[in-house]
Amino acid sequence: MSFSDITLFASVRKRLDWLTQRQEVLAQNIANADTPKYRASDLKAYKFKDILRRESMQLNMIASEVNHLPGQRKRIRDFSEQKDRLPYETAPNGNAVIIEEQMAKVNESQINHQFTTNIYKKHIQMFMMALGR
Repeated sequence: MSFSDITLFASVRKRLDWLTQRQEVLAQNIANADTPKYRASDLKAYKFKDILRRESMQLNMIASEVNHLPGQRKRIRDFSEQKDRLPYETAPNGNAVIIEEQMAKVNESQINHQFTTNIYKKHIQMFMMALGR
């Protein structure tokens, strides 16, 4: 049994995946700060309740023998993006990226990433303590 089989660690991993993908989207926004008509995008908020509900509804059939049909596997989707509909400011060339806003979101993501990795470390330490190591 690996740690990824445990629900707690799987949910922490999902959160880290969301934060990583969000950092990529925010980096694209910053990189396109001077691109005409570019609009900033972000990921939809990570709601633990929704992720838990979606994960519990995913059922995959298991083929226990070679002659069994495996069925259709449900794939795990990436997190969906959303565009800012009403940006606070728009440059004359149509660009709607505000660097300060994007940097604040990057900082927020970094803080959440540190918090999530600390939770992961603490749970690993609890398992180690329970095992007597």
